[in-house]
Amino acid sequence: MATRDDAAPAPRHPVRLVVAGVDTFVGSDLCARCPQGEAGCCAAPPGVEWSDVGRVVLRGGRDFLIGEIAAGRLRPGPRGLNIARVEAPSGAKDARRCVYHGPAGCTIPPDRRAATCNHYLCDDGFAAGGEGEGDRTAARARRALDSLVARHGAWDRAIADEVRARWPGGPPWDGAFLDALGEALAGRIAAHGRARRA
Repeated sequence: MATRDDAAPAPRHPVRLVVAGVDTFVGSDLCARCPQGEAGCCAAPPGVEWSDVGRVVLRGGRDFLIGEIAAGRLRPGPRGLNIARVEAPSGAKDARRCVYHGPAGCTIPPDRRAATCNHYLCDDGFAAGGEGEGDRTAARARRALDSLVARHGAWDRAIADEVRARWPGGPPWDGAFLDALGEALAGRIAAHGRARRA
């Protein structure tokens, strides 16, 4: 039986992993004290890719997206939606950041965020979480991150092909288009589930 002296040391900033399919979450309390700056990776927010838009729609956020597009916080782009950046509050070290970044971190719930915002953890976060010291949760989180990035990338490429084929002049960004993105992602999630069971 291993004693505490034989066990891997407890990580300074444990990695949190919540496995929930396309809603999987990977994070660390290090994010709140990011060594890269106050806004951390939120200084340059990711795109809300096609599969992200579909996931938000599937989670009941179609009207949220329509409202955010109308307000200019989300802007249509060639690969989905781009998140606006805003000037940081007076006295902040980072000049610009994601429009949804507030004093306590993200101001929108996980089901309205880009998947990257829910599952990305930088190498500093993994290191502080004990990845190089044998922490099992950190290792599982890294595998989950790699799998999610590959899966979302494949879905985004396939959905992009569909969008170009169905809307060669560009998508209308209305409720019907957003519903179509939700349906496209739902079909891919179902196919992924069938493939895993086969």
